[in-house]
Amino acid sequence: MACHAVIPAAGVGKRFGAGMPKQYLPLAGRCIQQHTLDRLCAMTAISQIVVAISIEDTRAQALPYAQPQRLRFVPGGAERMDSVLAGLRALRERGAADSDWVLVHDVARPLLRAADVRHLLAVLADDPVGGILANPVRDTMKRGDADGIEATVARDNLWHALTPQMFRLGALTHALEAALADAAVVTDEASAMERLGYRPRLVEGARDNIKITFPDDLALAEALLAEQIRTGVQT
Repeated sequence: MACHAVIPAAGVGKRFGAGMPKQYLPLAGRCIQQHTLDRLCAMTAISQIVVAISIEDTRAQALPYAQPQRLRFVPGGAERMDSVLAGLRALRERGAADSDWVLVHDVARPLLRAADVRHLLAVLADDPVGGILANPVRDTMKRGDADGIEATVARDNLWHALTPQMFRLGALTHALEAALADAAVVTDEASAMERLGYRPRLVEGARDNIKITFPDDLALAEALLAEQIRTGVQT
């Protein structure tokens, strides 16, 4: 059975505050999106790669990618779930089966290791639901408001959700359509599956698979990328 990838890339990066979508910011001589898509294109286990972009985006398809023939761009939507659904529907139009696996990956995670994808595929190969890459929480966790700390939250069994998140095309489409019908905005694919009673697996991944969200994340990504290149772990 095949494995495909969907990359929601229609966001405008409001939290980053750069005046442009953060995926177009420079990282080691190329923009973030080029790094992310080039890594996915190099993974031969992935059959089709669909990138959901803003209808106003004129840059995405013009960038010099390593394997542009592997990429298909489709219009995304206002929310992440809209863009992912657009990507899933595009896969179906191109003959993907409901039983195929789909990896949904953040465009702002350019440091994804191929070894993590291989591990995710191996662990979930026969799983009836699917799962996500994640990291166990290491820090003491606090819940608070404008007045201060409300409570210390036990970090036992808490995980940071990463991507890719891996589910069957049919099941994920149904979960996202159900959330849309209920006007429930879900922030990742796992939470859409959880709404329907599924329990996705947690698969530990590398800690350098960071999401570039704020300006200081870009400097950290530069340093981590240099270290990946030095040690050769990016492939």
